[in-house]
Amino acid sequence: MKILMKPIEIIAWFNSKEKPIPLKYRILDENNTYKVIKVDRVIFSQEEKLAGNRMILYRCESTISNFRVIYELKYEIDTCKWFLYKI
Repeated sequence: MKILMKPIEIIAWFNSKEKPIPLKYRILDENNTYKVIKVDRVIFSQEEKLAGNRMILYRCESTISNFRVIYELKYEIDTCKWFLYKI
């Protein structure tokens, strides 16, 4: 997997007691057009602390261009920002 740490716009489902669950996200590609990707499955999620920032790491699976792709998303808890971490 290649590390990107690229900010993304995401639609997530929030519950008061659980972690947010990503549903789909939008990313700017090389042609400066937005591409929407649906999260088919969350394989696992874990909380981590990186340089003092609490983050939740999600390993997800989606179909992108007719290929099953496994990638990682990160949610920064303090700033409420989402990142495409690895693909």
